Amino acid sequence: MIVWLVGLSGAGKTTVARELHRRWQDHDPATVLIDGDEVREIFQHDRGTEPYTLEGRRINAERITAMSAWLDKQNINAVVSILCIFPDILAANRSRFSSYFEAFVDAPLADLEARDGKGLYAAARRGDEGNVVGIDIPFPRPENPDLVIRNDGPRLDAVAVAGEILSKIGIMK
Repeated sequence: MIVWLVGLSGAGKTTVARELHRRWQDHDPATVLIDGDEVREIFQHDRGTEPYTLEGRRINAERITAMSAWLDKQNINAVVSILCIFPDILAANRSRFSSYFEAFVDAPLADLEARDGKGLYAAARRGDEGNVVGIDIPFPRPENPDLVIRNDGPRLDAVAVAGEILSKIGIMK
C-alpha cells in the first residue's frame, strides 16, 4: 500500500507522514517513509536552483514514484510526503500501485506565509528565492484526494490525522 501526502511547503505533510509511519510500522514493520526533501538529498538533487525548476521537480517526483512502485512490488508499504505539482502523476498513481491512498494537506497560503518556519515564502516575496511553489510556480490542488486534511488552525494534530488515515486504509479501527 502506498499513502501519498501532498501539499504545499510547510503544510504539515512531513509531520503527519512521520507520525503515520511510526504508527503503521508498529502494526506492520514492512513500512517505510519516503520524504521528498530527503530523496533530493540522497540523490544530491538539492543544490542550486535547477532541482527546484519544473523540470527538476518532475525528476524528483518521478524518482519517488519509481521508488514507491519498486517497494510496492516487494509488498513493502510506503508513506510518501511530497510537494507534487503534477496532476498526471497523481492520476497515474491510482492504477500504478497495488493499493493507493492520497491525502491532501490543505493549508491556505496566507497561513503558510505567516508560519514560514524555513523563511521560504518570505525569501520568495523579497525576490531572493525563485521557483517557490505557491508563489511563482502554481500549485494545482489535487483533483481527487481520498482525504483532505485542513491545516488552517494553530497546530495540526498529527496523531489524530495519522489515526484517521490508518482507519480509512483499514489498518486500525
